Amino acid sequence: MTKYDYLVVGSGLFGAVFAHEMKKAGKKCLVIDKRDHIGGNIYSKEIKGIQVHQYGAHIFHTSDKKIWDYANQFAEFNHYINSPVAVYGEELYNLPFNMNTFSKMWGIKTPAQAKEIIESQKAEAKVEEPHNLEEQALSLVGRDVYEKLVKGYTEKQWGRSCTQLPAFIIKRLPVRFIYDNNYFTDRYQGIPIGGYTKMVEKLLEGVPVRLGIAYREFLTENDSKGAEADAFDKVLYTGMIDEYFDYCLGELQYRSLRFETEVLERCDNYQGNAVVNYTEREVPYTRIIEHKHFEFGTQPDTVITREYPAEWKKGDEPYYPINDARNNELFARYQELAAGEKNVLFGGRLGQYRYYDMDKVMGAALEMVSAEL
Repeated sequence: MTKYDYLVVGSGLFGAVFAHEMKKAGKKCLVIDKRDHIGGNIYSKEIKGIQVHQYGAHIFHTSDKKIWDYANQFAEFNHYINSPVAVYGEELYNLPFNMNTFSKMWGIKTPAQAKEIIESQKAEAKVEEPHNLEEQALSLVGRDVYEKLVKGYTEKQWGRSCTQLPAFIIKRLPVRFIYDNNYFTDRYQGIPIGGYTKMVEKLLEGVPVRLGIAYREFLTENDSKGAEADAFDKVLYTGMIDEYFDYCLGELQYRSLRFETEVLERCDNYQGNAVVNYTEREVPYTRIIEHKHFEFGTQPDTVITREYPAEWKKGDEPYYPINDARNNELFARYQELAAGEKNVLFGGRLGQYRYYDMDKVMGAALEMVSAEL
């Protein structure tokens, strides 16, 4: 029998940080993952000398210096600044909404001109109490920005009309009256040089990892070994909380994604930017990622990925929790069940049913470690 303090289910960022810190504290962990690789959704794979983000673009950004310093123990970050652009028909706009966007859209130059147009359009919308996402957007940015840059993209992302989506999804829309294409306002941002997988490898150095086995499958296999089975004091579960309980209260809802990756040989630069959004509803994908631009690549070939939003169903990868009233109430009931699981911890975006940026994942994992120790 091998005795472990923790069985860590999932080798994504939450599980990797937890296992690393526990090992540092003298605890013994075993990490398992149903996929055939470590890293969860931040996994990157080298293709044609390019680090390809296999599960969508991931840009590390934070305003928390402690988290930034912590992450830099495991990776050297480059100086990539996220500055996506949006395509609407034959028109090209900078994101987030800023003076470059407004200048292109309306042929104006000054913040005062942009503010005047937006305020005029907001007044024309006559929305006093937004009842859906469309009304909320119109009350925030007016019709032009909404129609060209919000409506189609959002409807693709959520798979339903903006008039059918709740207003709270966009409590605010970032509008800047300066010429600044930096998408994030966080002080620190970048991409790990050599990819995220190397970063997770460093986190998991010295920690045994078993890939290609799901939690229930592992338990069944472990039970069959009898006296030779591994033993665990506690489990950290970073999978779907409703799946852990066999969906006994019903299924939580998610949005999923489908990725279509293409290697373009003898093409050194396909779109000139790492992230290009396509905001028309008629274009089936939401964006195209050209991965080499995350690391300022000069390779003779390039790799692009189209992202297609999709309804989630069992067996699909859940990406975005749908935190509406119905799902939050159901999650609260699952949390009550989780509280009764004496030796099981639930962490990460699936275990805690919330969308986490990477810095918040790290912070939450470190908080859990602190509470455990």
